[in-house]
Amino acid sequence: MDAFDADVIIFAAKRDSRGEVAIRLVSAAAASGDVIGSVVLVSEVFAAAMGVIDETELERLISIIAALDLKDVDYEVADLAGTLRTKYRLKTPDALHLATAVLWGADRFHTNNRKDFGQHFDEIEIVFP
Repeated sequence: MDAFDADVIIFAAKRDSRGEVAIRLVSAAAASGDVIGSVVLVSEVFAAAMGVIDETELERLISIIAALDLKDVDYEVADLAGTLRTKYRLKTPDALHLATAVLWGADRFHTNNRKDFGQHFDEIEIVFP
C-alpha cells in the first residue's frame, strides 16, 4: 500500500517533469486500489494550489484527490503523530500524514520533502519520486 504527502499530489497537478513523474506514481498506486492519504491532504493541497494552478490543473488535482482513500484524523492518528513529531522533529501536518500511513499499514510513504524526511524512519519506507 502507498501513502502520499501533499507535495507529491501538488506536483501531480502540474504539467512539468516533476508533475509527470508524480501523476504516473499516483495513477499506478490508484490503479492497484491500495493508495491512501490523510484527509489533511484536502486542506493542505488546495491551500497550496490556489492562485498557482490553472483550471485544467485544478481539475486534475480534484481527480487525483478523488482517487485516494482519504483517512480521517482520529485520536489514534493524532496520538501517533505527536510521537512521530517528537521523535523525528516533524511539523504537525507532516506528522499527521506519516502517522496515517503507518497506522493504516502503508508500505511506502511518498514525499518530495527531503529536508524533513531525509533521515531513516523505522516505521515505514520513505520514497522520493
